[in-house]
Amino acid sequence: MERRIGVTPVVVSPVTNRFAAAERALRTAAPHELVDAVRRILVERYAAVAVELLMADYGLTVLQPVSGPRGREPLSVYDSAAGRAFGAQEPYVEPAGGGRVRAHLPVTVRGDRLGVLSVTLPGDGDGDGDGERDEDTDAEVSEVLGELSEIAQVLGHEVVVAERATDLYLRARRRDRLTLAAEMQWQLLPARSGTGPGYALGAQLEPAYAVHGDNFDWSATADRLSLYVSNGMGEGTEAALLTNLAVNALRNARRAGLPIADQAALADQAVHAHYGGRSHLSVLMLDVDLATGRAQVVDAGSPRLLRLRAGTVERVDFEAQLPLGMFEETDYAAQPFRVEPGDRLVFVSDGVHAVASPAGEAYGDAALARAISSTRLLPAAEVPRAVLRGLTGHRGGRVPQDDALVVCLDWHGR
Repeated sequence: MERRIGVTPVVVSPVTNRFAAAERALRTAAPHELVDAVRRILVERYAAVAVELLMADYGLTVLQPVSGPRGREPLSVYDSAAGRAFGAQEPYVEPAGGGRVRAHLPVTVRGDRLGVLSVTLPGDGDGDGDGERDEDTDAEVSEVLGELSEIAQVLGHEVVVAERATDLYLRARRRDRLTLAAEMQWQLLPARSGTGPGYALGAQLEPAYAVHGDNFDWSATADRLSLYVSNGMGEGTEAALLTNLAVNALRNARRAGLPIADQAALADQAVHAHYGGRSHLSVLMLDVDLATGRAQVVDAGSPRLLRLRAGTVERVDFEAQLPLGMFEETDYAAQPFRVEPGDRLVFVSDGVHAVASPAGEAYGDAALARAISSTRLLPAAEVPRAVLRGLTGHRGGRVPQDDALVVCLDWHGR
C-alpha cells in the first residue's frame, strides 16, 4: 500500500502495517486486558486459532496461564514444548493436530525471562485430512515467526508496566501462596536475569514461596555494574524487614552517587540506628567498570564468591569486614578486584555452602565447584536453578532450614 505525506510517497508494507497494529493494540490496552488485546489482534491479523500467555512461577519450575479455565494444570519448565522455548530462549514450533502448529515464543524483557506466548496457527484449510502440513504452509509459519517473536517482546514490556496497576500477572506467577516475608522479598528484588554490553546475570532464591532474609540487588549504567548479595539474620517477617531496610539504604546511597565503601557505611548506620546492634545483615558488594573489568569489592559477611576461569573453579576470598549494623559507625574499605573476559562469577549465601546432608556433611566448596563445572555450558540465567537443584539432592529432599541464594555473573567484556 502507499501512504502520501506531503508530496513524498511512503510505502508501508502489509507486514509492517500488521505488526504496527499489534504493537498499537498492546500499548493502548488496559493493564488487565493485555492478553485479550494480543489474542484479538493475532486472530484478526495472523489468523491465529488460539493464543495464550504463560508466566513462569517464582520457583522457575512451571509455566502458568494468565487466563483460562480454573484448575488447569501448569506446564513444566523442564519437559514441555513451552518450557523448551523458555529454557532455550528461542521460538519452538510443535504440531498441534489437523495440520495446525503451535508456536511458543519467549516473553523476555532485557534478559529478564517472564514467560512464554503460545500461538496456534491454522493449517492449509484444504489439506487431504491426514493432519500433515505441506511445505507452503511451513514457509508461511516461518515468515510470521519473526513478527510473532517481536510481538511477544512488546507484550513483555507491557506486562512489566502493567504490573504497577494490576495483580493479574503477579497472581499468575504463583503456584502456591507466598508467605508474607516472601511477598516482601519478591517485591524488593530486581529482575532475576538480565543482559547488558559485556555481561549476563542470573539469580534465584529458595524456598521461593517462603524465603526470609536473603536478597540480591543489581543496577547498571553506561559505565558501571553494581551487584550486591545479602544475607539477613533472623526468620520470617523480621528477616524481611531487616533486609528491606538495608537494601533500601544501600540503594539510597548508590543513587546519591557514593562509592561502595560509603554505601556500606551509610547502610550500616541506618541498620544500627534502627536495631541498636541486635540485628545485622551480611553483604558482598561488587562494583565493576564495564569498560575495563576493574572492580571494587566490599565483603561484609557470609556470602561467598567462586570463580570459573579457563575451566578451573576456585574460591575468591576478600578481606572480611563487619556485617552491616553490628556496631555503630563502622568504617568500610573497598578492595580492588578484576574480572577477565570469559570469567563466570557465582555468588552463594550460607544457605548454600553451609547446608548439611542427612549425614551432617556440609555442601561446601568442593560440591559447589563440581556444580559450577557441570553447568559451565548453561547460560547465566539457567545456572542458579541448576545449582539449587543439586543442592536439593544434597539436602536429601528435606525442607530447607535456611534461605538459599545463587547469583551468576558471566563477564564477556567489551
